[in-house]
Amino acid sequence: ARPARSHRVTAGSRSCGRAAGRRRGVPGGGGGGGADMALSLGEGGGGSRLRRQLESGGFAAGEYVKQLSQQSDGDRDLQEHRQRIQALSEETAQSLKRNVYQNYRQFIETAREISYLESEMYQLSHILTEQKGIMEAVTQALLLQADRDDPALGARRAAAAADPFLPLSAKDAAASEEGRQRTLTTLLEKVEGCRDLLPESPGKYLVYNGDLVEYDADHMAQIQRVHAFLMNDCLLVATALPNRRGAYRYDALYPLDGLAVVNVKDNPPMKDMFKLLMFPESRIFQAENAKIKKEWLEVLEETKRNRALSEKRRLEQEALPRPAPAPPESTNPFDEEDEEEEDEPSAEEEVVDLSLEWIQELPEDLDVCIAQRDFEGAVDLLDKLNEYLADKPVSQPVKELRAKVDERVRQLTDVLVFELSPDRSLRGGPRATRRAVSQLIRLGQSTKACELFLKNRAAAVQTAIRQLRIEGATLLYIHKLCHVFFTSLLETAREFETDFAGNNGCYSAFVVWARSSMRMFVDAFSKQVFDSKESLSTAAECVKVAKEHCKQLSEIGLDLTFIIHALLVKDIKGALQSYKDIIIEATKHRNSEEMWRRMNLMTPEALGKLREEMRSCGVGNFDQYTGDDCWVNLSYTVVAFTKQTMAFLEEALKLYFPELHMVLLESLVEIILVAVQHVDYSLRCEQDPEKKAFIRQNATFLYETVLPVVEKRFEEGVGKPAKQLQDLRNASRLMRVNPESTTSVV
Repeated sequence: ARPARSHRVTAGSRSCGRAAGRRRGVPGGGGGGGADMALSLGEGGGGSRLRRQLESGGFAAGEYVKQLSQQSDGDRDLQEHRQRIQALSEETAQSLKRNVYQNYRQFIETAREISYLESEMYQLSHILTEQKGIMEAVTQALLLQADRDDPALGARRAAAAADPFLPLSAKDAAASEEGRQRTLTTLLEKVEGCRDLLPESPGKYLVYNGDLVEYDADHMAQIQRVHAFLMNDCLLVATALPNRRGAYRYDALYPLDGLAVVNVKDNPPMKDMFKLLMFPESRIFQAENAKIKKEWLEVLEETKRNRALSEKRRLEQEALPRPAPAPPESTNPFDEEDEEEEDEPSAEEEVVDLSLEWIQELPEDLDVCIAQRDFEGAVDLLDKLNEYLADKPVSQPVKELRAKVDERVRQLTDVLVFELSPDRSLRGGPRATRRAVSQLIRLGQSTKACELFLKNRAAAVQTAIRQLRIEGATLLYIHKLCHVFFTSLLETAREFETDFAGNNGCYSAFVVWARSSMRMFVDAFSKQVFDSKESLSTAAECVKVAKEHCKQLSEIGLDLTFIIHALLVKDIKGALQSYKDIIIEATKHRNSEEMWRRMNLMTPEALGKLREEMRSCGVGNFDQYTGDDCWVNLSYTVVAFTKQTMAFLEEALKLYFPELHMVLLESLVEIILVAVQHVDYSLRCEQDPEKKAFIRQNATFLYETVLPVVEKRFEEGVGKPAKQLQDLRNASRLMRVNPESTTSVV
């Protein structure tokens, strides 16, 4: 057994015990100093030893505490050891917190970069898809050129290939033309309202059909269930009739020539979706599963390619020269001379030199420029060709060249349209769209460029407003909202003026766009200011901020102040009427407790503060209503009514514009009538002479001081006098002339 030891051990004996314990390698120290091993862990290198001991895999808390209690000299040693462990715990917690704070910003930056990378990869996927389609079109064009060069080879290839215009679901069965017509007839019977829009033509047939679910493109909310019918030249979308199974109602019809299919990346729970782009709108559909979605994408792309090839072949066949019927032989010798004279000018008209190297390579050069996204180079080549052919006759070779070039122009236009679509990245501001807009204008598509540019900027402004954080302080959020919106509007206007400087007809479209954007801004503004029931002073400050930002547009000659007034008038009317009701209720409540006693403000400071408040309200002769010491010869009700009415008038004048004139005037009259009625009733009913004289003094202050101040301030703020306020003040004189009358002047 360990011999008993005194709790009062000197520091020297303890250190000697520790040294002896270290020399002998005993965990508890030497002799009586063994218990100090654990207690000294916090000193010098002991903290690291304690940390390693606690972090070891085989650490047992119960055994450790048991050993520590056996080796300790008493509760004091245990408390010291507990403090060391607690200090170690706090140190570990602080270290962990520092590490978290150091890495927090890196986590945010990494997440942001991942988001940007995902967006860029998504765009890259679309670019690769476009290039794939271009390469396939180039391959098909080369095959067609080879077929024209070697008709025998083309005949063998056509015989070996399957009919590309058969429906995909019926390729193996090789359905006949009669079966196709029956399918189309069945379609016309199942869908109401499409018979007139979808005439039965010999070459039209059904390729694919199925049920889909349509979603809203902005909010991704489910809209309706539809049934889509894909034909060889168009796509029909129909909605299901609720009470008739298998019957549909016509919704929309889209030609395949102007239809683009875009795969939508899965984002659970939104998955198995694809988007159809039909200028100027887009629609999002969801398939039943991934397999059906893949089938839709493949069928749509293949049908579009087949449609393009069919149209191309038809144009080429129409362009082929047809042999003219041989004229009957004539025995008139003068006919030969006439024919020679007619042949001479036609020979001169057909002489157009298309053997130049750059003309021969023009279609391929255009394909390369489109694939490399060299839009400026492609448009330069087209301008060069148009300049060369401007004064040349339109011969058959020129028509064939034009047909080849027009196909590339359509491809180039589609790529530029996609560059301006809102689905593309909106970063970079209005200048990021300048490249595509300028090339569309050079292609003669200024109207389309204007529409797409404004659509792109509308989506950018809407995204910027949605990304704003709603702060606790309404005024702070309104400052940010106005800065973001009006700065974007100003930048868009300047970029529009730069891009469309020579197209005056597009400016009306910009004004219409600015009005619709202002409506979107006012919706966000009203939701935060008026729907949240903010005070009238806060609402007035917010409207003032919006007006000041709106005046910035005058730098470019655009004044939208009248639009913001027209859009806000309903909400401001509601705010004025609501605050008017609050003042009337408060005044009636004070009137019900009115004792008609003088005010005692108790301290000179309070009296001085009231003088300043009255002076700020426009009451300059308030000193004549103050008495000795801190007394005021007016009722608390009349003083409170004066301050509240003048505050209402000041805030309302900040919101004032002509459409609110009558609302503000009627609100003031209603508020003043409440006080007038109360004073009139009190004068008629009060019997005490002293109180009656005091009431008459309050009435004098109300009629001869407050009402003129209200009338003067209203005229200063509005710019014209208010006849209703003048009539109200003049009518009040009846009471002062005959105060004993029992007839109310109101």
